[in-house]
Amino acid sequence: MRPIRLASLPLLIAACGAIACAKSAPRIDASAAAAPLSPPPAGLDLDRFESEIAGFEASDRAAPPAPGGIVFVGSSSIRRWETLAADFPGLPVLNRGFGGSTLPEVVHYARRIVLPYRPRLVVLYAGDNDIPMGRTPTQVAGDYRAFVSVVRSALPTARIVFVSVKPAPSRWAYQSSVRETNRLVRAITAADPLQSFVDVFTPMLGSDGRPRADLYVSDSLHMTPQGYAIWRRQLAPVVQ
Repeated sequence: MRPIRLASLPLLIAACGAIACAKSAPRIDASAAAAPLSPPPAGLDLDRFESEIAGFEASDRAAPPAPGGIVFVGSSSIRRWETLAADFPGLPVLNRGFGGSTLPEVVHYARRIVLPYRPRLVVLYAGDNDIPMGRTPTQVAGDYRAFVSVVRSALPTARIVFVSVKPAPSRWAYQSSVRETNRLVRAITAADPLQSFVDVFTPMLGSDGRPRADLYVSDSLHMTPQGYAIWRRQLAPVVQ
């Protein structure tokens, strides 16, 4: 056998490393990895919550969160989860919900309020505000694919949990679109072992099949502690 020249060793080592990485890399939904973000809703300014994002960054500079934690991101249902740390004791949870954000806005800011923390788990709640703006279930599902693509580009082994769009009484007129959105996103997550879908829609319905009023504050959109208790219970098996 011919001896290996020393000059060839770096190339050989690099090739072996690439093969090892390919064997150990987690399977990723190819359609999610290549998913583009469709145009945002007409008239939506993706930078309208810039001051909140800048506030997060200022907080991070003052007290940088440790990497490898659990980031909760999304719209006001996340932002208003004031008991988040107490609901998941002993876990390194970080709340990065902002404004009354849409999924395109979460995708827009993910590189600033998700990726820098290098989380092992990302919990996403978004889509609630998108449908009333005219976003179709297919578009919301496409935006979710785009979010996965952004996360995967930097954090290929991070787990992603999508919290289903909730059944808000004030938006019950959109329930058909909400159900279809949840169905489409559930199908996406089912194709990737690093993604999970957590259903909060069903347990927030009463025996009459309509949203339970006691789970919502006076605006019939945001939740009471009882509503968050359901979210905590549904998320507990996957938030680790």
